[in-house]
Amino acid sequence: MTSSQSPPNNANDRPRLTEAQKKENHIRSEQKRREAIREGFDRLASIVPGMEGQGRSEAVVLEATLQHMREQITKRKELIAEGRAKGIDTTQWELDAETMMQCERQLSRAEREQEE
Repeated sequence: MTSSQSPPNNANDRPRLTEAQKKENHIRSEQKRREAIREGFDRLASIVPGMEGQGRSEAVVLEATLQHMREQITKRKELIAEGRAKGIDTTQWELDAETMMQCERQLSRAEREQEE
């Protein structure tokens, strides 16, 4: 074979996977995907206050995370307002308009849900 020729295609030389092998590959892939999700929720639960030692329910972790983020957004807004009241330039602390709009929507939605 000359250097300009490509190597033979080995895909045709390999035996095809059996249905059982395909199923096993699929099962392993699905297990890896679920494990990655579990690890992500565990990491999230480890940084959200009040979630330590809780039973791991993904819905509970997500709701606690949303609540924590709402509280942090509210605190941030209060700190910015305090800074402005003291004459501090807060432009470096502020989020872009789109992010703030999304935060406001989330806070409004949360307030409506609590009223119901």
